[in-house]
Amino acid sequence: MSTDAVRFVTACRVCGSRRWQEVVSFGSVPLANGFVDAAEADAPEEAYPLEAVSCRECRLLSLTAVVDPHLLYRTYSYVTSDSETMARHMRTVVELCGERAALAGGGLVVELGSNTGDQLLYFREAGARVLGVDPARNLARVAEDRGVPTLPDYFDSATAREIAATHGKASLILGRHVFAHIDDVADVLAGARELLADHGLFTIEVPYAVDLVERLAFDTIYHEHLSYFLISTLDRLFARHGLRTVDVERLAVHGGSVLVSAGRADGPWRTHDRVRDLIAGERAAGYLSDGVYQEFGARVRRTCAELTRLVRGLVADGHRVAGYGASAKGTTLLNLCGLGPGELEFCTDTTPQKQGRLTPGTHVPVLAPQDVRRPPDYYLLLAWNYAEEIMRKETAFLEAGGGFIVPVPEPTVRTGAVAAR
Repeated sequence: MSTDAVRFVTACRVCGSRRWQEVVSFGSVPLANGFVDAAEADAPEEAYPLEAVSCRECRLLSLTAVVDPHLLYRTYSYVTSDSETMARHMRTVVELCGERAALAGGGLVVELGSNTGDQLLYFREAGARVLGVDPARNLARVAEDRGVPTLPDYFDSATAREIAATHGKASLILGRHVFAHIDDVADVLAGARELLADHGLFTIEVPYAVDLVERLAFDTIYHEHLSYFLISTLDRLFARHGLRTVDVERLAVHGGSVLVSAGRADGPWRTHDRVRDLIAGERAAGYLSDGVYQEFGARVRRTCAELTRLVRGLVADGHRVAGYGASAKGTTLLNLCGLGPGELEFCTDTTPQKQGRLTPGTHVPVLAPQDVRRPPDYYLLLAWNYAEEIMRKETAFLEAGGGFIVPVPEPTVRTGAVAAR
């Protein structure tokens, strides 16, 4: 590990506390999207500490190690999914944001981490002006080619001033599954406050820490995800930076997320009862104390051991197993469980940037779906957040006797017509 490429967290990025509870440690793990060229399979591979801790003051769930963002994002292999599930979700985001913010008549929507522009295309269809901001230059070029204006940069206070001077104030600043990737949240929120119109909203979609714990979605812990938020934590963070939490919506996408909106504290917005209800629920369920997180760590260890036994048992019995979806969360899962080419013949994935390469750390070959000549007996469902859609799509595989291993919250095998429903 290059010490120049990683910084270790001492103070909480939300409240500044240094009182941490250790939650779970995965040792050193390669970067989740650091897929390896087959020709470089024998070359040394960088790995970085992957450990989650909980702040005892505000209950931010945080990684202890922050990897240099240039290593993570300047060239990026994750492309927004074109699945039915994600398309439906992005339309829902437009509807929810349209209800909260005045987007009609050409209001400006600025998206942080806009990827290839899919979400902004939906906003443009709804009548908004759009601008993407994404540091991944390869993805920004794709977005520009699709007609979505995109700044190939990180969003911060300087970028916000530049946007405001060039494009005017924003009706909506959106960050879908990007805010949790940001270390210096203070500068991002300063930029958001400066760029927002008086009636504008800063809206983020983040994995919900309650869903992470309840659904045991431990494989969503990887180096890109620096923070895992409760609503009570976000409310405290926004208030500290001149914003007021306005509304929240729980969503099923990515194993459980929340869409949270905040407006300027000196603006016209008031806090919806949904926000207060979720904060009260978090307290009542014990998420502001140690016990929930201690039990989470113990459940992670048990589940990893069960999954490893299940997969290796199937292979020992002569069954062929492969991975379905070479996802970022799959990197955590495979490395933590020690599952590699000895257990999985290949992983199939629709992302061209991953095909023909090897999974980080475990070096399982990644194939395009059309290159799978002989389906396995079982697929380990690494993209389990799309489980229902995948099983509907793979009805023929299931009816032919194939099965899916769903890893969380408990390892289960789903086969036949029951799984396809």
